[in-house]
Amino acid sequence: MSKINYRGSRSALVLTGGGARAAYQVGVLSAIAKFMPRNHGIPFPIICGTSAGSINAAALACYASCFHLGVKKLEWVWKNLTTDQIYSSNAANVFGHISQGFLASFQADYANKSAHSILNNEPLRHLLNRVVDFKRIDKNILKGYLSALSITASSYSSSDSISFYQSHRNITPWCRAKRRGNKSPITCDHLMASSAIPIAFPSVKIGHEHFGDGSIHQLSPLSPAIHLGAERIFIIGVEQPKETLHKLENNPHPPSIATVAGHMLDSVFADTLQSDLERMQRVNSTVKLIDKNQQTMPEGLKNIDNFLINPSHDFNIIALKYYDKIPLSIRLLLRTIGVSDDSESSILSYLLFDKHFCQDLIKLGFNDALAQEEGIRSFLSI
Repeated sequence: MSKINYRGSRSALVLTGGGARAAYQVGVLSAIAKFMPRNHGIPFPIICGTSAGSINAAALACYASCFHLGVKKLEWVWKNLTTDQIYSSNAANVFGHISQGFLASFQADYANKSAHSILNNEPLRHLLNRVVDFKRIDKNILKGYLSALSITASSYSSSDSISFYQSHRNITPWCRAKRRGNKSPITCDHLMASSAIPIAFPSVKIGHEHFGDGSIHQLSPLSPAIHLGAERIFIIGVEQPKETLHKLENNPHPPSIATVAGHMLDSVFADTLQSDLERMQRVNSTVKLIDKNQQTMPEGLKNIDNFLINPSHDFNIIALKYYDKIPLSIRLLLRTIGVSDDSESSILSYLLFDKHFCQDLIKLGFNDALAQEEGIRSFLSI
């Protein structure tokens, strides 16, 4: 296996959130794997994942010694995914879980309560324990195939964005406004917490705090990579062009609950990344203005190169093609908030863990990366 000299390479991979939309990331990674020789280590010594991106990040870290193999295994899982591998989807379990949560709300405060949610994602925990060998992460760090892995989750207890990280060196835990870095071995609990979409999936207790989806409260998605030593960041985002479903754009009706909820999710998963990129570009411009021969560079200020790839098509339009693939019980549940087979809400694309939809997103990611092959090769020097 060809090893990355991470002491000389400071490239980081940042994988953002988005539920089932994370399948797109696998397509981009699959294209990058084709640009590289076989049996080569991962070209990103630093890997940072948030929300569903945390699952892809951890899986890649397990196979950092062979990038091709890691991507192939990820691709196989996503291409064969079914809804019941992520959350319980039969009618008895869905409505039984909701009823259980409703009855639990009447429990006394001293009772030992479980986390409430609309859906039961315990099947995801079983899937992760089956396909992610967490012991391999530390082995790859010790052998020099990986520099660091970071998984970000949001604390419902403190309202801070917490980045749990494993690294090859003693990186001092950081503490900034509304964000912290905690050194910790990555476990299944971290992935479950980071990917717990608000309301849909239950929170996860780690230590003395309760955590949910890492995209909440994450004001600086690029911060973990920079704290872990990145000087170059490759980002697979989720911001996509808006493709109008209906020809009549001036809809006289007010937005449904589903449409509003979809806008909120889109804001959580996409807007902060764009703001952070703009901030980083301003810092880069400032760094270039400083004459290093005349003035000492301020502490913590450095130039960070970046490459961003976003989807070229609207995930929501693609998701509507597979509306009938959603289990009937989930369709009935979504129907109560206005999600239908002609709805423009983005909720569907977050919860549609179906292999047909995922295969389409993988293909889209692959083609988008191929279209930027020259730029990707240049950025990664491959």
